[in-house]
Amino acid sequence: MFKKILIANRGEIACRVIATAKKMGIATVAVYSDADKEARFVQMADEAVRLGPPPSRESYLLGDKIIEAAKATGAEAIHPGYGFLSENEEFARKVEENGIAFIGPKHEAIAAMGDKIASKKLAEQAKVNTIPGYNDPIESAEKAVEIAKGIGYPVMIKASAGGGGKGLRVAFNDKEALEGFESCRNEARNSFGDDRVFIEKFVEQPRHIEIQVLGDAHGNVVYLHERECSIQRRHQKVIEEAPSPFISAETRKAMGEQAVALAKAVKYQSAGTVEFVVGKNQDFYFLEMNTRLQVEHPVTECITGLDLVEQMIRVAAGEKLAFTQADVKLEGWAIECRINAEDPFRNFLPSTGRLVRFAPPEQNLQQGQASTDLGVRVDTGVYEGGEIPMYYDSMIAKLIVHGKDRADAIARMREALNGFVIRGISSNIPFQAALLSHPDFVSGNFNTGFIAQHYPEGFRAEDVHHDEPQFLQALAVWTTLRFRDRASRISGQFAGQEVRVGKEFVVIELDARQGQHTYADALVEQYEHEQADKAVVVIGGKRYELQAQTALGHQVAVQGTVNGQPFTAQIERGVGKSPLALRISHNGRQIEAMVLTTRRAELFRLMPFKAPPDLSKFLLSPMPGLLVNVEVQPGQKVQAGERLAVIEAMKMENVLFAAQDGVVSKVVASKGESLAVDQVILEFE
Repeated sequence: MFKKILIANRGEIACRVIATAKKMGIATVAVYSDADKEARFVQMADEAVRLGPPPSRESYLLGDKIIEAAKATGAEAIHPGYGFLSENEEFARKVEENGIAFIGPKHEAIAAMGDKIASKKLAEQAKVNTIPGYNDPIESAEKAVEIAKGIGYPVMIKASAGGGGKGLRVAFNDKEALEGFESCRNEARNSFGDDRVFIEKFVEQPRHIEIQVLGDAHGNVVYLHERECSIQRRHQKVIEEAPSPFISAETRKAMGEQAVALAKAVKYQSAGTVEFVVGKNQDFYFLEMNTRLQVEHPVTECITGLDLVEQMIRVAAGEKLAFTQADVKLEGWAIECRINAEDPFRNFLPSTGRLVRFAPPEQNLQQGQASTDLGVRVDTGVYEGGEIPMYYDSMIAKLIVHGKDRADAIARMREALNGFVIRGISSNIPFQAALLSHPDFVSGNFNTGFIAQHYPEGFRAEDVHHDEPQFLQALAVWTTLRFRDRASRISGQFAGQEVRVGKEFVVIELDARQGQHTYADALVEQYEHEQADKAVVVIGGKRYELQAQTALGHQVAVQGTVNGQPFTAQIERGVGKSPLALRISHNGRQIEAMVLTTRRAELFRLMPFKAPPDLSKFLLSPMPGLLVNVEVQPGQKVQAGERLAVIEAMKMENVLFAAQDGVVSKVVASKGESLAVDQVILEFE
């Protein structure tokens, strides 16, 4: 077994590999860019080597420099994680040539299966059903349109070296094919250094189901069941689960055996994933093979009790698999939510900056401690007070739960999301909560078009379904009672002016955009003075008996019971639209509310509404990022829908379009500038 390994990656996956290495008694070496010098994975590793400046092409994509670092530190093996160089055949070959073990498949298998064009041809030779398409690199956008017409719209335009949703577009017409081809080439060139693009038919209403395989150097290959990855936004996975609620045991076996046959055809050694698109009649077609560890591997670890990183290390060290196909378990149900640094209420724009608060829910399943126990696990590469840089992907953490069945797993995940505290940047937790409560998700009736179908205009606060909307208001009253109770006990108050807890209140939900606040009368039926965490509140005709144990002050996540049922919610004071407001969050829904006495509520109604400033004469940056290009000049007339600027953040290109007709009066920001959110880029006359 190796004594020391180097992890050629960053963030969450670097932490994940280090956790297993420590369990196995293996020393670890981290490599890092200047943006990551204070990162969690650097602190966890036994040694760390600087690679270069923040951009990936100047740091994490420098294969030769990573190999040098391994030699200099005496690392006997390199684990590439996922992304970056994990599926780069040349890097794997160079690692092997330098006498260092590559913790992944041999470079020949990466070459055969990691390249989407080559893998599709190989699958066809192996008599695997494949989707119709044009499998050779396409030279020009015009040629792409011609091919797309021949196949028939819709088509999928894919970068050969793509992955993680990068370098992938779906086109429904000539215009989209033309633009999609250029975008795919640019993204692929920037992210992977390979701009080859091909086209295939886009199967409508498909499911994305993948089979985890594991092979050793002795010819043994097993499949570790499937993962359901159909909940995707812009071709990036949002929620993954194992097993799939859709396929039968017979289909699982057929897909698994086909995946094993494909892996054996290329003498596959290590963990890998064979991806299939599955039709409504459970007919399945080979999509591609990912010759690396997948982001969503923890759900497979939960249901099988295997540590996949440990298995990869053992295989790379020459060991045989210690189990056969018959030994592979399938116990319970696991779900993973990807918690990303993005604002779901602003069209999922990237959100970078400092993590002012980062408090994941309590976990009892740990990285590297594979078991089939039930519970919660958090895989992350960040910490409270750390920075989310704009140079890499947007993942903050992976939240994984393991339940006895699918309904139990969904319930556990909703509670875990409720208790996940992230402040300082926006996260997609409200969106995840909305998806988990959607009837079609709960019933298992969905495909890869689920998000586009149910949220065609993007995600809005009103899209979050909540079983008990008055519960959040009742929770605001309960919180106010506790603060008033503490204030009432302060000594030295003026006679006749003492603070009293009170029984009648008005809950005012604030709407800063329109000033159309909502008012709800609340009556406190019961309040225990000696036990200030218990109250009975009647609001909207509904009675809520609330009890929770939590300290006053900056405590955010609150656990308690409502009408005898357990709940987890988040409560903050003095944030948002008013210093007097409470922000209450539960099951993805959030309100900002003031709880006032009836007299104060009457006076509040008389307050004038201050309209927000008119910003229509400015183009503001909707996110922090790098201004790649400004496509207009002062004096130029622009029409609604015309391209104005391109911003790059978290490895994605974001194009800003004109919202209305106008004339550019001034270009304020310059190409290559790092922009803050709401920074002015252009001014209009």
